[in-house]
Amino acid sequence: MLTSEQLRPAPGAPLLIAPGRLLRPDGMREGWAVAVQGGHFAQVAPVDELRAAHPGAPLLDLPQHLLMPGLVDTHTHLTQSFGKALAFGEPSEIFRRIWVPMEGVLDERAAYLSAKLAALESLRGGFTTVVDAGTRSEEGLSGVAQAAREAGIRCVLGLICNDAGNTEGEAGARRILERAAAFLRDFEHDPLVHPSLAISIPEAASDRMLHDVAALAQEAGRRFQTHVNEHLAAVERSLVARGLRPLELLHAVGALNDSALLAHATLLTHRELGLLRDTGAAVAYNPVASSWKGNAVLDAGMLQLLNVPFGLGTDGTRADAFRLMDAAETAQRLTHGLANGDSSSGAGWTWLDHGTHRGAEAAGLGRVTGRIEAGLAADFLLVDLDVPELLPSWDLGWELVRLANRDQVDAVFVNGALRLWQGWPVDWDGRALMREVAEVARRDVARAPIQRVHPVSDAHRARHAPAPGR
Repeated sequence: MLTSEQLRPAPGAPLLIAPGRLLRPDGMREGWAVAVQGGHFAQVAPVDELRAAHPGAPLLDLPQHLLMPGLVDTHTHLTQSFGKALAFGEPSEIFRRIWVPMEGVLDERAAYLSAKLAALESLRGGFTTVVDAGTRSEEGLSGVAQAAREAGIRCVLGLICNDAGNTEGEAGARRILERAAAFLRDFEHDPLVHPSLAISIPEAASDRMLHDVAALAQEAGRRFQTHVNEHLAAVERSLVARGLRPLELLHAVGALNDSALLAHATLLTHRELGLLRDTGAAVAYNPVASSWKGNAVLDAGMLQLLNVPFGLGTDGTRADAFRLMDAAETAQRLTHGLANGDSSSGAGWTWLDHGTHRGAEAAGLGRVTGRIEAGLAADFLLVDLDVPELLPSWDLGWELVRLANRDQVDAVFVNGALRLWQGWPVDWDGRALMREVAEVARRDVARAPIQRVHPVSDAHRARHAPAPGR
C-alpha cells in the first residue's frame, strides 16, 4: 500500500519512481522510471538505466500507477471562487453583473482566501499550473500570489492594465505602464509565480495601452492576456464603436503577437483564424464556459490544423482536469464532429496533449513544465490505474479523457514537492481554510451589488415545475 511518507525522501536524496505507465509527449511508456531532485526531473530513462545511475538508492515500484504531467489550466479566475454557483443558469457576460461587483469588494485577505480555495480545488483536480487572468480586487494581487505559493501551485498571474477609466491623461497611462514593468521585474525569478500582463477585454483599454502592454509582455518573454471574441454582444459593441471585431482590433493596434494568450476566441471568422496562424498568438479553449454561458464553441480542431498554440481552460467553472478534457472532446464532437461524421474528434491524445505539454506552451511555460523530461520542473501526478473504471484497459490515452476522474489522483507534485496526498494538502490545513472561506464568502457576497437574472434552483422549480399529478 503506497503511503505519502514513501514519496518524501530524506533531505538531499533523490526520489526514484518506477510507475507501471509513464506519459510522454509521444504516448505511453512502460518500463521507464524517473529521478526527482532539486525540484526537477533529474533523469527520465528506462528502469535499468536509472538503477545503474543511482546504485543503492531505493526505487519506489508502482506497477498500478500512471505517472503523468500535471495538467495546465490556461485560463481561470482565482478570485471568483466565492461565487461559482452564482453564475449557474445566467446569460452571457456575467462579468458585468456578478464578477465585477463581487471581486470589487474583496480586500487582500478575502482575495487570498478565494485564490487559495481555487488553488486547492485545482490541485485536487489534477492541475499543477493555472493561468490567472487577473483580479479586479484593488488590494488583492499580493494575496493571490501568496495563496499560490502557500498552496504550492504554479501560477501565471495576470496584472490587469485597463485604462478605459483613466482620467489623468498621460500621467495616468504612464503610471499603469510603470506598475506593469515593476510587476514583471518583481516576479522575474519567482519559482512558482510567473508574471503576466492583462487587459480584461480590448474595449477596456485604449489603443495605445493595448499596444504598449502587449509589447512589454513580449519584450519580457511573458504572456499578454485578454478575453476576445467570446460573446456576440462584445463583438457587436466593437464593430459599432471601431468597425473592427475585437481580435481584428488587437491586430490593428499591434497587440496581436506571439506573447498573446487569448481567452475563449469562440467567434472567429476565417480571416481571424489566419491572423492567429500568422502572428503566433495562443488561445485558451474553454469548453465548459461555452456550455454554461457561451454563444459558441471554439473549433479547436481548426486551431490544431493551423498549428495555432492552444491549451484547455476552465474559466473558473470547475477545477477538474479530467472532466475538462472530457468536455473538450465532447464539445468538439457535438458542434463539429457530428455534422461531418468525425467520430474521433481529436482521438483522445489531442486533449491529453493540449491539457499538458501543448497547454504549457500556450501558457508560455513550455520550457518550464508540461512534460516528463529531464531538466524540467517536476510537476506531475500519480494516478491510480487499479480501479474498475479502467479495467480492462485497452487504450489508456482515450480512457484518461473519457473514463478517468480526479478521485484516482493519489499524489500531486509541483516543483518536485508533494503538495497533495489523496486530495488533501500535506503541509497545511485545507479544512481550516474551508471554514474561514465559508464565513468570509457569506459576508462579501452579501455586500456585493450582484445582480442575478436566473433564480436559484429551488425557486426555479417552484416557478416552473408542473403541479403534482399533472
